[in-house]
Amino acid sequence: MVVYLASDLIWATKIKSTAEAIGVSARPVRDLGMLEARLSDSDPAAIILDLEAPESSREMIGRLRGNEARDSDRKIRILAFAPHVHRDLIDEARTLGADEVLTRGAFDHDLPEILLRLAARSR
Repeated sequence: MVVYLASDLIWATKIKSTAEAIGVSARPVRDLGMLEARLSDSDPAAIILDLEAPESSREMIGRLRGNEARDSDRKIRILAFAPHVHRDLIDEARTLGADEVLTRGAFDHDLPEILLRLAARSR
């Protein structure tokens, strides 16, 4: 399963509908509390973070890569995306520990393949 944070309804719908079309289980998270709930009731292989939700995305990266993170949570792959003009957000996500950071255009173009790849990862 893949969990995702989307900054707006357009991205949330795009991720969810693409995942459904290719048979990938994907569930949304809107804040750190929802991420905690997903971690307690499921075993996500990856999380997709829209960096245009900067506070929530930073918190979630910190939760999965910070000193308090469990070993099992550190294995969750973090993929973040942002518009190419937001180099600061892209650089910050890498510094905080995102495994992969893409421009929004690259993410959009390759979304089906990205979802399949992330879902295939086992923890």
